[in-house]
Amino acid sequence: MERIGGLISTSIYESCTIKSFKHNGSLHRMWLENWKVPEDRLHPAHRDAGIMVYVNDHTPIREADGKEWISRVPAVSFFLPGEWFNVVALLEDRGVRYYCNVASPPYRYHNVLTYIDYDLDVVLLPGGSVLDLDRDEYDKHKEEYRYSMSVRGQVEDGLRALHERVATFGQPFGDEEARRYYREWRDSPQAKENESYP
Repeated sequence: MERIGGLISTSIYESCTIKSFKHNGSLHRMWLENWKVPEDRLHPAHRDAGIMVYVNDHTPIREADGKEWISRVPAVSFFLPGEWFNVVALLEDRGVRYYCNVASPPYRYHNVLTYIDYDLDVVLLPGGSVLDLDRDEYDKHKEEYRYSMSVRGQVEDGLRALHERVATFGQPFGDEEARRYYREWRDSPQAKENESYP
């Protein structure tokens, strides 16, 4: 238990591994140390929409070939039920950069969250510029992995829905909320305990 604004909170950050797969079932990438933000700490709009929010900081990342590296900046990830995209707020010195993956809706089983990565990415830079990435990779994989017409339609719909949210800076975009999620996790007893036992 900890005291937040005069109230006692029993919220606990749950440890979770995030696994990204390709359409053929092969592993794409794993983020090994993530912490799920408790429901009572979610922004009301995020809670009402059922958005799952995860925080990590210098987490080990394992690629499909087994190579591991450590992320350079804190990140807050947003997984929206039923949506064909997810959003990662990268908390950089120059501002918040949003890296958005077009992907299947998330599936969580115990302490593992999974999704299928469909190659297309959208990046929203701190100054407001938007970059679309990896269309060539998507075009290659949709033939190689034989994406069905249904999947292709979901991917394109997901990309359109993502662009609409980026254009209006709609949920889950919001620099202050992303920073708050990270700050509250960093100041929690669990984060401090995690620092003590690498």
